[in-house]
Amino acid sequence: MLNDVVTIEKKHTNAAHTLFDRVLRDRKTKFIVTISGEVGAGKCEIAHELGRKLIENGISVKLLHMDNYYHIPPSERMEWRKNNIDKIGYDEYDWNTINQNIDDFRMSRKSVLPLVDLFTQKSDQLHTEFNGIEVLIIEGLYSIRINQSDLRVFIELTYEDTWEEQITTHKEVLDDFRMEVLKHEHTVVQSLKSLADFYIDFDTAGEIFHL
Repeated sequence: MLNDVVTIEKKHTNAAHTLFDRVLRDRKTKFIVTISGEVGAGKCEIAHELGRKLIENGISVKLLHMDNYYHIPPSERMEWRKNNIDKIGYDEYDWNTINQNIDDFRMSRKSVLPLVDLFTQKSDQLHTEFNGIEVLIIEGLYSIRINQSDLRVFIELTYEDTWEEQITTHKEVLDDFRMEVLKHEHTVVQSLKSLADFYIDFDTAGEIFHL
């Protein structure tokens, strides 16, 4: 997302290096990696570090963030969720656009991606070119559900494990309603865990770097 802040820790770099070895082992032309896990688990951070490691080794990469693909923009999502608490889950995503962007990647075509601006709380459009891109990394709560994925990654942390980090980032108000949302997302994410090909589990120790 535009104007998002990502904090890279040593644990993310180490996890990405391990994942990089698996990608090299399995990689083929037009390879898709999906990274799933709960809020605060480190999806975006590991995706960034994996992308950077691939680029350092001469492999062209594009990274997609599934938070850009919600049907409801951030400015309206809380109110919608309050009225549709039982619908929180993967149906909140615009899967038609996700699948179209993936098809464009596979076919090396130009594509239009949604891009949420966290300052305006609205969605813009990013025009991109998939020709020449070898690896597509898709990170998001439910990205493991993408059938076209060649390597499904799951991070073994729950929202309770990352509670202190969520407080530190100040990305969302952690009130009672937010807790209800996290519980619903937890149930859905954990139900998809068995789809994974690769699991990441790490402790919280390590140096902190800012990206």
